[in-house]
Amino acid sequence: MPATNRLALEASPYLRQHASNPVDWYPWGPEAFAAAKERDVPVLISIGYSACHWCHVMAHESFEDVDVARALNDGFVAVKVDREERPDVDSLYMTAVQLMSGSGGWPMTVVAMPDGRPFWGGTYLPRQTFLRLLARVTELWRAQRDALEHDADALSQALRREATSLSRAAPGPTTYGAGNEPAWGGALSASAQAVIARHDAEWGGSAGAPKFPSPPTLEALTRHFWRTGDQLAESALRRTLDAMSSGGIYDHIGGGFARYSTDRFWLVPHFEKMLYDNALLVAAYTHAWQLTGEPRYRQVVQETAAYMLAPPMRLPQGAWAASEDADSEGHEGRFYTWSFDELVGVAGREVAEWYGATPEGNFEGSNVLWRPGLGPVERPPEIDDARRKLAERRATRERPGLDSKVLTEWNAMAISSLAYAGRAFGRPEWVEAAAETAALLMGELRRDDGRWLRSWHPGSAATRRHLAVCSDYAWLVDAFTRLGEATGEAKWTDAAGEAASGLAELFWDEADGGFFTSGTDAERLVARQKDVFDGAVPAASSVASLALARLGELTGEPRFGSLAASALDLAGPALQKSPGALCSLALVADYLSSPRREVVVASCDPSFVRPAWERYLPDTVLAWCQPYGSPDARSPLWEGRDGQSAAGLAFVCEAYQCRLPVGSPDELGLLLDGR
Repeated sequence: MPATNRLALEASPYLRQHASNPVDWYPWGPEAFAAAKERDVPVLISIGYSACHWCHVMAHESFEDVDVARALNDGFVAVKVDREERPDVDSLYMTAVQLMSGSGGWPMTVVAMPDGRPFWGGTYLPRQTFLRLLARVTELWRAQRDALEHDADALSQALRREATSLSRAAPGPTTYGAGNEPAWGGALSASAQAVIARHDAEWGGSAGAPKFPSPPTLEALTRHFWRTGDQLAESALRRTLDAMSSGGIYDHIGGGFARYSTDRFWLVPHFEKMLYDNALLVAAYTHAWQLTGEPRYRQVVQETAAYMLAPPMRLPQGAWAASEDADSEGHEGRFYTWSFDELVGVAGREVAEWYGATPEGNFEGSNVLWRPGLGPVERPPEIDDARRKLAERRATRERPGLDSKVLTEWNAMAISSLAYAGRAFGRPEWVEAAAETAALLMGELRRDDGRWLRSWHPGSAATRRHLAVCSDYAWLVDAFTRLGEATGEAKWTDAAGEAASGLAELFWDEADGGFFTSGTDAERLVARQKDVFDGAVPAASSVASLALARLGELTGEPRFGSLAASALDLAGPALQKSPGALCSLALVADYLSSPRREVVVASCDPSFVRPAWERYLPDTVLAWCQPYGSPDARSPLWEGRDGQSAAGLAFVCEAYQCRLPVGSPDELGLLLDGR
């Protein structure tokens, strides 16, 4: 049995992948930094994640190499970090790398002082380059320590300035419009126009390559089109959704989306599949279907949901795994790609050509399946029959590695999306699965004192160690709120209120406003950051603000809406300066600056509520079936509506001022349509 290092005792699959390296790895923690201080050596921090292809490449080239290990062990304390377990650590050092180089990515390589202050950073490094770096740092550590200290001090100060830049900005509200237009009334339009300006009119998404699915920009286009009827926004939205679901980034056999495309055509992906991408895209395609009625968007949601709800992504315990790897059998994409002959042998030449396959292939001699030329995704029956045969053949292959850790944030995203999509498409089993996961999270990822945790590794003793960060709490508020609207069960809205109270208590900046990434009880890093700009997922601050605003509307709790408005005002200058980078915050601005509706249905009949589920109504919250809150502190929505006199009636309200009630789903639909 090969020798192992300290990572063999960790729960993270990513860390355990490095347990047999000859590198004397430490997990992130005080032991590592104490060892560096005692030995008087710098700290080499390597940050990645299980599904990261280039992380595996660097591991094979460098971390499994005895010469690299010798240089690392002799001159450094080496620390391995799973970025998904410690997003606060990842964000801090990613900001440092971006300040130094102007860009970032994974694997991330940072060299720091024994107290964690960074002085050098980069991403993937080939073996020889990495060896030269280690030798150079070792030389400077001995001969020019003062210069390294100076660099570490300067970079740490820059990190702290970056972290406090929003706090020091004069808070808004910033005026986008003229006259009597609400202060934030033009923010959504500004974000949508910024997205349209960089849109690839031929292939969708942002111009150039690589191309990433960007749910925040898709949601901004969707909301702006719904709000204004802007045809450019509709065209950009449709083109992007169609190209993604026709491209190789979409798994045409098993459903679900890969992480990103290496080209502008959405053809060749990096093949890892992340839970967060698929959860957020289920919501995006559902919203698009509600607006357009396009059957292709329903198909994409159904197939992606099926992927999420089947093994291996759906774990036996009833939660979702974090991701599937890009590699299998030692090769990237081996599980997903096909030779032309195999395709023809299993499904026939016509099917092979339908999926754009050629004898030469489009990826390293093999074929990534796609629908070239943005062909229709609606498939004739013979293609569906062939898909089943191809799925059976693919099931005989070695499946990519699974990162089975359960992340609170990403599971909450999936709960929110499937609860919403399940009701929109009349799939109650999706809602039931979402509720099952929510109950599991409450049992496994919440301490006895109510403090939520970030991750759980089923079957591992070394688990439940990391505190939940702001994004975990923000998505929990959203997930529980959406579950309450999907099920009519008061317990979920009450759970949303508890999570919202924790969010405010642990993460709100009482001095300057906004939400910190880490809680008041968390480890202190070089800087305490705030997550305001969208990335692969919406910014935590924006998710928190919109979830709190919607919950405040449902419960009548004024402090929730007040926190949302304060966070929006704080980030106002950034939103005005970079509207395309804060699309999720623009959704908050649109919600808070526009009339909002409340729908109350004093019935537990799901068919009565269906008109509200089938429509795209981002300005509307829904309360039905069970009144929530304590009997002496009911939501204003339920005042006078939880007795027999209101039974079987639906109320459509604005600012809690309600129109005359109606007694049928058809009448409710007419009211929701403004008739």
